[in-house]
Amino acid sequence: MTHEVTIRPARAEEAAALTDLALRSKSHWGYDAEFLAACRAELTIRPDECASGAIRIAVRGSKLLGFHCLRGTPPHGELASLFVDLDAIGRGIGGLLLKDALTEAAARGFDDLTLEADPGAEPFYAHYGAVRIGETASGSIAGRVLPRMRFMLTSMRDPRES
Repeated sequence: MTHEVTIRPARAEEAAALTDLALRSKSHWGYDAEFLAACRAELTIRPDECASGAIRIAVRGSKLLGFHCLRGTPPHGELASLFVDLDAIGRGIGGLLLKDALTEAAARGFDDLTLEADPGAEPFYAHYGAVRIGETASGSIAGRVLPRMRFMLTSMRDPRES
C-alpha cells in the first residue's frame, strides 16, 4: 500500500530521531565524521522545540522523511532548519517542506523569512525565490561562512502553486 506524504507538527518524543535525521541529511554534502561531530550541538533538536509547534515533519506512513523549523516574531522570521533524510533526497520532499514552511510563515504573519543555507543548498533555496543577502559565520566551524538568504513573503505568490 502506498502512503501519501503528510506534514504535521513534530512531537516532543521525536526530538532524538529528528537530530539523527539532521546529521544524516548534513552528510549528503560529503562532510566527514569530524565535521558532523562539530555540528552536532548546533543540529540537536530539543523536545521543547518539537512541542512548541515550531517544527513540522514530513512522514509517509510511520516513516520520518524530513522536517523544517520556523523561528521568530512577526514580521521577521527565520527558517532555522530544513532537512530531508538521505533516502528521500531528490524525491520532492524538500520542496514540499519548503512550501509548507513558506505557507506557515505567511500564515503566522511574517513578511520575510531569512535562513543560513549550507553552501550546497543555496541553489535549492534560490530556485524557490530566496535571494542571497550576505554571509554569516558558521556557528560550529571556525572560519566557515554560510550564505544568508531571504524569502520576501509579501511579494510571493502562493508557494503551493510552484
